[in-house]
Amino acid sequence: MVEEVEKAESKKAAKKEAKKAEKAAKKAEHKAADGPSAAPARDEADVSEGRYGTLPLIRSDPSAPKRAFTAAKDLTKALTGQQVWIRGRLHTSRAKGKQCFIVLRQREFSVQVLVNVSEAVSKAMVKFASNISKESIIDVQAKVAQVPSSVAGCSQSEVELVASEVWVVSAAFPQLPLQIEDASRPEKPGDEDSLNIRVNQDTRLDNRVLDLRTSTNQAVFRLEAGVCKLFRDTLASRGFVEIHTPKIIPAASEGGANVFTVSYFKGSAYLAQSPQLYKQMAIAADFEKVFTVGAVFRAEDSNTHRHLTEFTGLDLEMAFQYHYHEVMLTIGDLFTEIFKGLRDQYSREISLVGQQYPAEAFTFLEPPLVLQFPEARTMLKEAGIEVGAEDDLSTPVEKLLGRLVKAKFHTDFYILDKYPLAVRPFYTMPDPQDPKTSNSYDMFMRGEEILSGAQRIHDPQFLTERAKHHGIDIPKIAAYIDAFKYGCPPHAGGGIGLERVVMLYLGLDNVRKTSMFPRDPKRVTP
Repeated sequence: MVEEVEKAESKKAAKKEAKKAEKAAKKAEHKAADGPSAAPARDEADVSEGRYGTLPLIRSDPSAPKRAFTAAKDLTKALTGQQVWIRGRLHTSRAKGKQCFIVLRQREFSVQVLVNVSEAVSKAMVKFASNISKESIIDVQAKVAQVPSSVAGCSQSEVELVASEVWVVSAAFPQLPLQIEDASRPEKPGDEDSLNIRVNQDTRLDNRVLDLRTSTNQAVFRLEAGVCKLFRDTLASRGFVEIHTPKIIPAASEGGANVFTVSYFKGSAYLAQSPQLYKQMAIAADFEKVFTVGAVFRAEDSNTHRHLTEFTGLDLEMAFQYHYHEVMLTIGDLFTEIFKGLRDQYSREISLVGQQYPAEAFTFLEPPLVLQFPEARTMLKEAGIEVGAEDDLSTPVEKLLGRLVKAKFHTDFYILDKYPLAVRPFYTMPDPQDPKTSNSYDMFMRGEEILSGAQRIHDPQFLTERAKHHGIDIPKIAAYIDAFKYGCPPHAGGGIGLERVVMLYLGLDNVRKTSMFPRDPKRVTP
């Protein structure tokens, strides 16, 4: 019995050994048939060795390679056949067989890069390229090639780059808190065919560095810089002087309670609500025409689409000869120049924003439309809204008036003049012909206020009377009144909220879209 068991086991062992030998023989046959190139991958010579990988940390080493880089926006058919170096972000990548398609992004410009197995490009290099994480910064050497049909989704749609070298300069973490493609999706209300993937506002703002990389945001903030440039250039060409005013002040700028108190050595100070006092002091100091660009702080617990606790103020003040309209119309012309400049110089940026956030093109008249407050009341009355002769306009009523003005006068920008005195600050000059009216004006874009201005009272005695009438504690504004004691020319001006102007020009729905790092009652980060 034992002998039988032993015989059976030895037969099994023999069969096992025979199978092993058969497998080994087949393997040897295949190896011989395929030749030396069939050696294991680890023994293969990588034809792309030294043409891909991760660069050492760039530390401004003088011995580092010197490369002339080409900008993505300059990659056109004119460069076909040329070798170029380009640095950009890996926007997306897609591996397909022996190929890897990469979209390389530089700000709002993008180009397709093809990493393709060839005599100079190995499978290992293609695999390396396909494993680079999104948003990594990479250097690519490539030949510019024309494409038979437009490359969808790339700004440089007539060409692609055929890569010969790929180097990672700065790798991004693989896990991104938001996808740039999702943050860039068009938002078209009622479009059932569009992908319903949205990145909400808090996610965007919590990860603002990533969010700002979208083509739309690149365009928004280049256009915002354009508004500042046009504001400065237009006023400088008209004899205005740029000044820089304090943001730490001893008392509330406008006599109100909406100020941020800050600890100041052994006492307290405030963050400026406006450069109002200092603009006027500059006029009293004979600068005649001044403007300033700087931070403005408002401690208002307003969680609306158009309020921020810190925004960029574009403020100006100007002495005039006999009538404050000299200033009001100068400001109106300033806006016309800004709108024309945006239309003519920033059409690409406007178009890019419109692709994600569609809006009607901004319209304006030259010269701007000026409406008197009583005219506005009449238009509103005809639309069924009663506004008292001494009442201010609420936000919904302002928006309605904007629609009425657009329908009647075909403009998104207009000036509303002669506000009731009762709704304006104490330093506003009353109308000499009507004690209930003031020499003040607001300016509107798409039915929302973007500037409030007026002739200021430049006589200290009259200013004191008006302050008392408003119940203001005179010692608290003594420095303001003292500025006019030694003679001051008649003057007027106004303050503009930069972020609100850009929001309304582009037809966006929230001022946080035009504030790079917004501050509101619920947000002080990042």
